[in-house]
Amino acid sequence: MVLDEVLYPHEDSPDIVTEAMRYAALGGGKRIRPFLLLQTGRIFGADESVLMRAGAALECVHVYSLIHDDLPCMDDDDLRRGKPTVHRAYDEAIAVLAGDGLLTEAFNILGGLNLSSDKRLGLVTELSNAAGVRGMIGGQVLDIMAAETVQSLEAIQKLQALKTGALIRYASYAGAIIGGASTELQKNLENYAGDLGLLFQITDDILDETGDPEIMGKAVKKDKNLGKATFVSILGLEGAKEKATILAGRAKGRLEPFGQNAQILSDTVDYVLNRTH
Repeated sequence: MVLDEVLYPHEDSPDIVTEAMRYAALGGGKRIRPFLLLQTGRIFGADESVLMRAGAALECVHVYSLIHDDLPCMDDDDLRRGKPTVHRAYDEAIAVLAGDGLLTEAFNILGGLNLSSDKRLGLVTELSNAAGVRGMIGGQVLDIMAAETVQSLEAIQKLQALKTGALIRYASYAGAIIGGASTELQKNLENYAGDLGLLFQITDDILDETGDPEIMGKAVKKDKNLGKATFVSILGLEGAKEKATILAGRAKGRLEPFGQNAQILSDTVDYVLNRTH
């Protein structure tokens, strides 16, 4: 596993923080973001080793966000992926530093990819945008404020396009860039990823309402208990399911220019639509 390779213990770093980084990053999870990056790049015959390392960098950023999202100052969660969250397994300070370590390691990985300097710069720049205040962090801020503001469907879609969707869109962008895709095909994949990201969040809201915490490996009904609006609270359970089905069909339609080469990406839409955790 590439993550195991890149997150190796280093003689110049304290063992405990590396251990906490590995605890979080190697402990299961769906890994849908690196999977999308890998499968997108494969459409264009990209170098497999480069795709794997770029996917590992993306997963490092995602896991960092989970560690920080679970902290007492954020969602204050005790479980993640069926085991104690990092701040419970270690402590809050180590959890913060482990998250910081994963974030910075991601850019170290991208900087060392066997690609042209222009492509490496593009990957670094776009990941910083997707993870920063114009992307995931911006979405997290909106999420923190969500319980204090009147929410609409448009507001929730904006929040989730940043918090969840930005890294998913980056996955398709990175795979296409590494594979040398044309601007037109990049746009197709970006639109596909945008629909998939929104679909992922809607199914997340549905599972938060109906899911089994034993299967999901984390607490449910968190947003409801915090008074936050969700796709389910605004659309109703059946309305959310209907919107998810519509989005799934639209996402698949974005893949038509790629034919059978995009079958796995099409199957991924079905997986997200029908997931149980």
